[in-house]
Amino acid sequence: MSNTSNFRNAFREAGSQPLVGPNVIANALPYVGGGLVLTAVGTYGGLSVINNNPQLFFPTFIGAVIVELILFFVAQNVASQGNKQVALPLLAAYSLLSGYTLSGIVFVALRTQGVGIEGIGIAALGCGVTFIAARQIGSNLSDSDGIALTKTVSLGVIALIVVMLLQLVFSLFGVYTPGWLEIGISGLGVLLFAGAAVVDFYVLPRTYNDDEYLPAALSMYLTYINLFVFILRLLIAINGGDRD
Repeated sequence: MSNTSNFRNAFREAGSQPLVGPNVIANALPYVGGGLVLTAVGTYGGLSVINNNPQLFFPTFIGAVIVELILFFVAQNVASQGNKQVALPLLAAYSLLSGYTLSGIVFVALRTQGVGIEGIGIAALGCGVTFIAARQIGSNLSDSDGIALTKTVSLGVIALIVVMLLQLVFSLFGVYTPGWLEIGISGLGVLLFAGAAVVDFYVLPRTYNDDEYLPAALSMYLTYINLFVFILRLLIAINGGDRD
């Protein structure tokens, strides 16, 4: 799962502050869209490696994850300082690497009966529908509702990360999550990141000024990438995983 610390920090900072950047989301959207396009390019590249040189994918995947994590923190710091000329290429590189690391789950989805390219389209459509609904709901939340939802989602994301780390540890010892539990975890992830999308529209205008659109774009990008991943995971789990 992509790093989620960016919007968790924003959760804590927003509190009940008035709007400081009423146009920050509108300013961030072109960069969110550009990042998602680059992610799609990175995913296509990863799928090409898997199909043509599968033995190279795992080591390059590990390397991409490490570089991606480093780039995330560097890009987040540079973007927060307002150095847009440096932040933009860093964020572009981060988006490409994020796509490469996503290619594994996309490959599994393509090979899973009942998911395939249609399931990937459903996941992308689900993100789009969530954006439309979240914009309407989040922009009209009262302070009391916004703060309550922010705290709930923040705690839920922390719990989800703990559960996924436990999943990883168990898998290293050959203990894999049963299907029904994977469906539950994936469904919870979908709900939490749909909630995070709503929270973005409440938190970001209260956290960032209008010209701080790059860190806001990074927060929104992470929300929708994670939502896409968990929708795919849910579809794969419902259909029983890779049957080939």
